[in-house]
Amino acid sequence: MSNDSIIQMWEDFQKINPNAPKSYEAWAFGDSKEMADELAELVIDGTKTATTSNYSLYEENEPLPYVGLHNIILDGDGNAVAIVENTSVEIVVFDEVSEEHAYLEGEGDRTLKYWRNVHEDFFKKELKEVNQEFHNKIPVVCERFKLIYKK
Repeated sequence: MSNDSIIQMWEDFQKINPNAPKSYEAWAFGDSKEMADELAELVIDGTKTATTSNYSLYEENEPLPYVGLHNIILDGDGNAVAIVENTSVEIVVFDEVSEEHAYLEGEGDRTLKYWRNVHEDFFKKELKEVNQEFHNKIPVVCERFKLIYKK
């Protein structure tokens, strides 16, 4: 991960947003370089305005995302490419994620069916690594965000 690009992007953002919070999170989408690049591009072009993560994988001392949280989105090489701000955070069970949320994630054909298929596969892989099983009632964290800065 290129910490220099993260620090530089945050400093550039703060210059034009002097009231920006002091803290932020920096991360890449997905579990591969290709996925991180593809999803970061969807954020940059305004297609992707939501994401979902597995609630059970947050550590006890790791804070959940919250409204107002600033996230620096990284590409597959760990370079900062955009900053988004969370506008909504909800914890719901997997099979109750809405069609609207699936659409806002901006992936594939943007249908709930597509969303469920790719996220089920993704969560199965994540859970297998910690010896847990996927089921349709796992809690997930649904975040909505707005793009507030890009390179």
